[in-house]
Amino acid sequence: MTLHDHLAAALPALMSELLYGAPDIRKTTYMLNRGDEGLLRSLERLSAAQASTSSHGGATIAAHVDHLRYGMSLLNRWGANENAPWHTADWTLAWRTTTVNDAQWKSLVAEFRREADAWLETLRRPHDYTEEEIKWFLGNTAHLAYHMGAIRQIDRAARGPTAEDEARAKASDARA
Repeated sequence: MTLHDHLAAALPALMSELLYGAPDIRKTTYMLNRGDEGLLRSLERLSAAQASTSSHGGATIAAHVDHLRYGMSLLNRWGANENAPWHTADWTLAWRTTTVNDAQWKSLVAEFRREADAWLETLRRPHDYTEEEIKWFLGNTAHLAYHMGAIRQIDRAARGPTAEDEARAKASDARA
């Protein structure tokens, strides 16, 4: 297999781990601690009030999620054969989402999930990617990880298991 083939297999696996986690503590992880349920489950645990809270004047969780949703919608447009929609993207749009009510929050998380699922399906389809496209896809995975970290710093309820939690789980599994 070529590096291109390995990247084509690795990208959806890493993206899936960030989004859906690695809840089975016996399975190897690459980005998250074992037992982490991923970003989508973390978001589902938050209330609209939590998603609308800013930390030290920064962006709210709702703004981060809308930003991620928008970015993945652009990638999905590319996946539907639109030529490089990110070149004309208005990245300021999503950051305007600051406060959400319960219905808006549920809708935003659901829209993000739909875009993420569609993007994962696009990544899983065989395709000959250009160098620029590979850079966008690698960057998107890092971008998702960055915002996941930011979200988890804003509200402790969004965090996954710690390294200590993972170590305890592994030790317990080894004794069983």
